[in-house]
Amino acid sequence: MTPKVLVCFGDSNTHGSMPMRHCEDVRRQPPDKRWPGILAADLGPAWRVYEEGLPGRTTVHRDPVEGDHLCGLAAVPMVIGSHTPIDTVVLALGVNDFKTRFSVTAADIASSVEVLVNAIRSWSKGPGRAEPQILVVAPPPILETGCLARFFAGGRAKSLALGALLGESTQRVGTSFVDAGAYVRSSDVDGIHWDADQHRKLAAAIVAELGGANLSTRSGLLRS
Repeated sequence: MTPKVLVCFGDSNTHGSMPMRHCEDVRRQPPDKRWPGILAADLGPAWRVYEEGLPGRTTVHRDPVEGDHLCGLAAVPMVIGSHTPIDTVVLALGVNDFKTRFSVTAADIASSVEVLVNAIRSWSKGPGRAEPQILVVAPPPILETGCLARFFAGGRAKSLALGALLGESTQRVGTSFVDAGAYVRSSDVDGIHWDADQHRKLAAAIVAELGGANLSTRSGLLRS
């Protein structure tokens, strides 16, 4: 049987960036400790899970400081084209839109995620291809602390509002939804990234949303 294809499309927390002790700290969680790797282990050989996590990636914005390549919308054709046909896309973006330089509201970010959903669907169309299931993950609230605080001034208030707004928008566009804020806490070290145990919690929530309550528990994901 051909494995189903699941693509994890996100930013540094999909990449597995560790909480940053300083702004040049580029440590990364090992493959089996970041949530896409844990997800792959729990789903087993019936699924092939691809990581598409880029630190700094935004939803639809070209970053005037760190580079145009960080625009998630611009990356959609390449990501979809690289892995098609795709059964499921887990879309986990929005954190970097909280940066002060973008001057957007939580409602703007929710609308930008809708743009990404529509782009994923559009670029997935083609002969013999089925539209992938899309699962949108709202980022957990951030903390304005540590070396990254100056880049995210005012971002915490936006992050507290985003989960509910994304829940509403995903109902409108007909995608699955996980509010990571119900499971995951951003690190006190830098306020943005997650400790390893938080990756495990998010993976468990995604498995449950994908209907995986009866999947193998060999990774320990589904145990309380």
